[in-house]
Amino acid sequence: MRVVPNLYPAFERQEVVVHAPEHLRSITELSAKALSLVADAWRSRAAAARAEGYAYVHAIVNEGKAAGASLPHTHSQLVWLREPPPAVSLEGRMDAVTDGELVLDQAGLLALCPAVSADPYEVRVAPAAREPDAFASPLLKGALGMAAEVVQRLRAVEPGAPVNLWLHDGPWWHIDIVPRLRVPAGIELGAGIHVNPLPPAEAAARLRG
Repeated sequence: MRVVPNLYPAFERQEVVVHAPEHLRSITELSAKALSLVADAWRSRAAAARAEGYAYVHAIVNEGKAAGASLPHTHSQLVWLREPPPAVSLEGRMDAVTDGELVLDQAGLLALCPAVSADPYEVRVAPAAREPDAFASPLLKGALGMAAEVVQRLRAVEPGAPVNLWLHDGPWWHIDIVPRLRVPAGIELGAGIHVNPLPPAEAAARLRG
């Protein structure tokens, strides 16, 4: 595993975490040990960012061209930010992180389809109890493993689905997994209203199955 600067950064500091020396194409192909190392890399780089005065590290995984991935080799990106991004700041008032339809319940972690899902098969992985600071949490490694399992289940029902995954390190940290199965149109882009054709309860049932 290696962490290197992004060759084409969109931000002041942006890094690429190369997940494995083998040419693997998805986090679903990583072993539990490799996923644990990814969590260690995220934690280490977040500590370095904070030491240099960056208040927030935004960790993301993009898989598939439709999800913005430019390289097929499995990797994540770490964006160093001076302050939490707007989406995370808004969650400071959010008490419903685990409000939704259950997919998995393992070792203090939940995977669920949020009650207000913007997209089909949207899934959130979060600690069962409210917990801040993902990078200090012993549950981060398990959360990455659960996220990989969710993506594997998703691709069993939607083969080859492009996926965006990100970590929100707010007052109740969580990992969001959003498949890119549809193209946002005028309602979503112009009005900010998301039309989800798949009810969360049905999506969760398919993923459980």
